[in-house]
Amino acid sequence: MSRARATVNANDDAREIQELDEASRAAIAETVGIGGIKYADLHHNRESDYIFNWDKMLSVTGDTATYIQYSYARINGIFRRGNVDLDRIRKEVELCLENPAERGLAIQILQYSEILEQVIKELKPNLLTDYLFGTANSFSTFYEKCPVLKEENEELRYSRLFLCDLTSRILKHGLSMLGINTSEKM
Repeated sequence: MSRARATVNANDDAREIQELDEASRAAIAETVGIGGIKYADLHHNRESDYIFNWDKMLSVTGDTATYIQYSYARINGIFRRGNVDLDRIRKEVELCLENPAERGLAIQILQYSEILEQVIKELKPNLLTDYLFGTANSFSTFYEKCPVLKEENEELRYSRLFLCDLTSRILKHGLSMLGINTSEKM
């Protein structure tokens, strides 16, 4: 857990104001460490071998549980900073997809049920890990190209928050299907 704790500490220490107390850091480190191992194991085709590598498993970049968990935490950070009412977003908002990054993320989201069916049919959890990594990447592109909280057009801002919410729920559900927990802060 010390390597996972170092990852969590480095992320929180990089902020101007640290968000996590010692107990939170320890709990998140456990989530990250266990998630990293499970993801690395499930990420490869069940008929393939892999090399156990802590640095790769706990990297915040690349195809790792940590990267996906971080994406989930990042989305929840948007909700906290914006004091977002998710019930209102879920009930009242219609999607408005003007930017190619918005459309790309929406298309990625729409593929979730198909991926789950394929995972079950082929008994290959690595298909789900690939999908979740792709979703986290699509979110990262969307987040880079499309202001969310700073978007001046209210309809567009709420649409983007709705996309964030859908992404968040898929990342959490997908990771839970793999037996991997998430944390709203990281």
